[in-house]
Amino acid sequence: MVTDREQLLVEAKAGDGAALGQLLDGYRHYLVLLARLQIDRTLQVKLGASDVVQETFLEAHRDFAAFRGSSMGELVAWLRQILARNLANQVRHYRGTRRRDIRLEQGLTVALGESSEHLSARLASPVSSPSHAAARTESAVILADALGRLPPDYREVLILRNLEELTFPEVAQRMDRSVDSVKKLWVRGLAQLRGLLPEMT
Repeated sequence: MVTDREQLLVEAKAGDGAALGQLLDGYRHYLVLLARLQIDRTLQVKLGASDVVQETFLEAHRDFAAFRGSSMGELVAWLRQILARNLANQVRHYRGTRRRDIRLEQGLTVALGESSEHLSARLASPVSSPSHAAARTESAVILADALGRLPPDYREVLILRNLEELTFPEVAQRMDRSVDSVKKLWVRGLAQLRGLLPEMT
């Protein structure tokens, strides 16, 4: 069965710019979440994950003719490579380093892939067998979309607690709330997230 994303990929490869835009936008929440998890906390004030993802989409749109893949997995890997390069460029910019560091880009590419693999496992059961990389990536995309639909406080507490793996007192400090209120937010947020993902719970 051909999914909507696969159909959009076929149309985009045939030169349909609107299909490409729609296809890329379907990965927005996923890439923003991955970028956020990789941006050092000291840089988060200066460097927004959404801005890096927007730059990634502009480059993906511009360079799509050079994309040789034909599967969703290849597309996601290609997008993560562009995102890793852009993150590395921004880190260099804000740290005052001019020279390109290929090891930084490679490290970020690996880290983004690992974050993607662990994303669904940290918040919900995977949609499919964990041995299937494509299914894991798709479940991570679905989960990131659901997180993106949550109220901001619910999303924040789940990201800090489950993805950044902070303790409840650390989350409370970051969110400027009491530990008790953070725990309540977390329970409600997890329940609402699971309600958006019945096939993953």
